Amino acid sequence: MVLSYHPCFVGDQNRLCAGRAPNEEDAAAMAAADAVILPQGCSRILYRLARRLCPRVFPNYDARFAYPGKTGQVRLFRKFSAPHPETRLYPDTATVAASCLPRPPMAVPFVFKFDWGGEGKGVYRIEDPDMLRRRLMPSISEPPSPCLVQEYVPHGQKTLRVVVIGTTTLSYWKVVQKPGRFGASLARGAVINTLTDPDLQAAGKEAVRDFCQKSGIDLAGFDLIFPEDSTRALPLFLEINYFFGRRGLGGSERFYEMLKKEIRDWLARKC
Repeated sequence: MVLSYHPCFVGDQNRLCAGRAPNEEDAAAMAAADAVILPQGCSRILYRLARRLCPRVFPNYDARFAYPGKTGQVRLFRKFSAPHPETRLYPDTATVAASCLPRPPMAVPFVFKFDWGGEGKGVYRIEDPDMLRRRLMPSISEPPSPCLVQEYVPHGQKTLRVVVIGTTTLSYWKVVQKPGRFGASLARGAVINTLTDPDLQAAGKEAVRDFCQKSGIDLAGFDLIFPEDSTRALPLFLEINYFFGRRGLGGSERFYEMLKKEIRDWLARKC
């Protein structure tokens, strides 16, 4: 029996858990299921319950919940020796201020990131200590949250997005149009390019496939960069996005077509 919590995938039994915690009926259904299909927006408690009660769960979010946030992703990169910019992790902004002001821990410019945020939010290129101070001050009075300081690596104003959907891997560039603007976010004006540098795209997809084989990730969007001064097609991992835009994939309808096919293929292999 296939139990689906995904509103777009029909199983033998379908349930929804949006806006509520899983209950005893959910637990009983999971225990009786051969496989459980979860949505991208599933909660930690729903995922943990499904993993405990059913041997087959898609997607595999073990890494997502074991290594949460941007700081957790850096620890995951370190665990599997995935190349990434030099990074220092901090438990909160007060510790950043005490450790990095007035003398930053690395050469400017560098990147400061809060632990959460998407579409470029909470990510800043820091040009001098005063700029870092201005970013830190409003958040020091807020509840403590991890953050990081990361080396800024020039990368030609473009970031490679590699999307993994089951066994399918797709890629496209997010290209910054305005010279000097920081952050290749589509929400902030970057554009999609699927054709440029196919050899670098192939190298990025290969690196992501290797990382996913080690980490178990089977549904996510990865952001990679290629340093301008490198003579090798060796990407650096920036972030993992478990919620990702679909414009570069052909839109939501195309995404769900691919997702449902990959779920069916996964069920054929596992059940």
